[in-house]
Amino acid sequence: MFSIIMQRVGGFRRKSRHKLRKNVRSKGKISLSRYFQDLKVGDAVALISEPAVQKGMYWPKFYGKSGLVKSKRGKCYMVDIKTGNQIKTVIVHPVHLRKL
Repeated sequence: MFSIIMQRVGGFRRKSRHKLRKNVRSKGKISLSRYFQDLKVGDAVALISEPAVQKGMYWPKFYGKSGLVKSKRGKCYMVDIKTGNQIKTVIVHPVHLRKL
């Protein structure tokens, strides 16, 4: 007998049809000011994804969470998010961040 290793079903955007979908009125070209926005260390931000840009997107379970900008890494930002008793660091492109 041999054991069969199960493969993971689905990818990054699986089961996120409603979460990663744009409103009808906001479809079209993305805002360049949001794409190139400049954030400072310590800024409070909300993680709101831009579905038109997949690069630098965080895992969908963090959608709507808020956190603090820890540092900049290349074009992206490291954001600390508190989930329960843990603090998790997520690397996110600025197009997916909104200043609070």
